[in-house]
Amino acid sequence: MEKLKVAFSTLGCRMNHFETSAMEEEFENKGYILSGFEDKADIYVINTCTVTNDADRTSRKTIRQAKRRNPEAIVVATGCYAQVSPEELAKMEEVDLVIGNSHKTAVLELVEQYINEKRQDKVFIDNIFRKNEFETFQISTFYEGARPILKVQEGCNSFCSFCIIPFARGKVRSAKIDQIVQQVKILVDRGFKEIVLTGTQLSQFGYDHKEGFLYDLLNQLIKIDGLYRVRLSSMGINEIDDKLLGLITSEEKIAPHFHLSIQSGDDKVLKDMKRNYTVSQYAQVVNEIIKRRPDTAIGTDLITGFPTEDEKAFENTVKVIKELPFAYIHVFTYSERKGTAAQKIGDKVHPQEKKRRTKIIRQISEQKNKEFREKYLGKPLEVLVISERDGKKVGLTGNYIHIKFDSQKPINSVTEVVLTEVGDERENNIGKEI
Repeated sequence: MEKLKVAFSTLGCRMNHFETSAMEEEFENKGYILSGFEDKADIYVINTCTVTNDADRTSRKTIRQAKRRNPEAIVVATGCYAQVSPEELAKMEEVDLVIGNSHKTAVLELVEQYINEKRQDKVFIDNIFRKNEFETFQISTFYEGARPILKVQEGCNSFCSFCIIPFARGKVRSAKIDQIVQQVKILVDRGFKEIVLTGTQLSQFGYDHKEGFLYDLLNQLIKIDGLYRVRLSSMGINEIDDKLLGLITSEEKIAPHFHLSIQSGDDKVLKDMKRNYTVSQYAQVVNEIIKRRPDTAIGTDLITGFPTEDEKAFENTVKVIKELPFAYIHVFTYSERKGTAAQKIGDKVHPQEKKRRTKIIRQISEQKNKEFREKYLGKPLEVLVISERDGKKVGLTGNYIHIKFDSQKPINSVTEVVLTEVGDERENNIGKEI
């Protein structure tokens, strides 16, 4: 029997990329041939995102593209959109199987059952909140440059009024600390120096078991010989207690780069979003991190056009983000999500006004990011060589500055460079090896 070709497309977050990589490995180990998504394949698996309406549209567009490439192919929609809105995807004539996050670890099995005509069900989904165990823990096969991404937590217990993700990912489930330590040791033994820890809400790690929290996990990881750096994905300020704050601002093995979502710079809007902190409380945490570790890069997420964000609230947000020491801002235009508390308020901000506000925040972000990088011009910086591009090595600092430079150093080595030129784009910086 001729081997079947399978192609994957991943939308959305690092978590999805990690999980796609795990699925690819599973299919490949079973004898399938991995193919590029632009190629003609026998099976297409689209790992969807549903964080915004635009993400939904992109997911549907990607599904249609797959079926056009090969009308005879089996097209599988999995991921967050499949979990939250399975009926929408099931109605698409291009979709053969809808597999929610509740069944994501069984994609290969369900595809093979479909091929062998052992069952003709189209939709495979269960209540995600019934999931009590962390699944699919394994060595990372997804990398950003030379950096393995390790998913250690899934789900969120916060239920912000605008967010659909808890309904897509469920409640918090965390990997066991000893499992994570074992996997990181294996990756370090393979020559990797930086590990990126990711999760739906990483700072809620351990909320589901009695083994310890993020502080306890990090305390174990920093003891691993040969581990150069641990980088953390998005955290919430509500979950950063004094112990964790002390560790992340004092331990050199923890990258001075923290993504702390603010979402709004107006207290009334934050309350309506059910964020459970004030602007003052958020600023206090950020400023304390910078005070203790001045070179830290603070990134954030921000939503424009939330239903109760009037012009005054937006002006407050602009003032706050200009004042706070952000290295970059990811801005999202509010998108009403079915099933969320904010949907009951209604979508009250005009689309053109949302677009205007988003543009303003993006311009501020670009300026702040350039100013952040310019602070390091002419300074010696320690970088991890993570890739090679355009004949030059690409190094990454602890505080997330990408620098291109000439070097004979291999990938996964550490060296020093002087930043000589800051580009308009975040990754277009030039340096000289010392």
